[in-house]
Amino acid sequence: MFQIRIHGRGGQGVVSAAELLSVAAFLEGRHAQAFPSFGSERMGAPVMAFCRIDATPIRLREPVLTPDALIVQDATLLHHAGLFRGMQAGGIILINSTRTFDEADIARFTGGADRYRVCTVPATELAQKHVGRAVPNVPMLAALAAFGEAIALDSLVAAIRQKFPHAVAEKNVAAATAAFALARDTAQVAHA
Repeated sequence: MFQIRIHGRGGQGVVSAAELLSVAAFLEGRHAQAFPSFGSERMGAPVMAFCRIDATPIRLREPVLTPDALIVQDATLLHHAGLFRGMQAGGIILINSTRTFDEADIARFTGGADRYRVCTVPATELAQKHVGRAVPNVPMLAALAAFGEAIALDSLVAAIRQKFPHAVAEKNVAAATAAFALARDTAQVAHA
């Protein structure tokens, strides 16, 4: 089972990201579940969502405590205690940032670069450029697809086209394609 935990803020599409991941997995013939965890439900408040993907039916119903992939859609959340708690050695960490792993001093939060596969993605900028809105969820999912473990880009694109009207979908597809290429070319791969 591949487990993903997504952290962001209200209005960044965190819940939609988990839903898109699950639809992409379904389109690949796999089982998936997606669900959110809210604190105070307001714009800008921290939000978490979870997604599980497996070849067999998923019976778990609790939050993802030991993620294989962690998506951080808002880099200001790096300072929150426990953000990386339960992260699997060798897991994937994606952070929405224009800064590199070293520039953002992310090793200070993760316990070192050599424990995880880490990639920073300028997802907000890509969304703003292609979609016209600062919603980083789709570029972050495309970056996850670049690692080739959770979903394929083609499945994500199909899920996007199912969810959004044609014009909006195509803008999101452009953002996803750009993020995928960037993540594939610049991912810092570290081994546990």
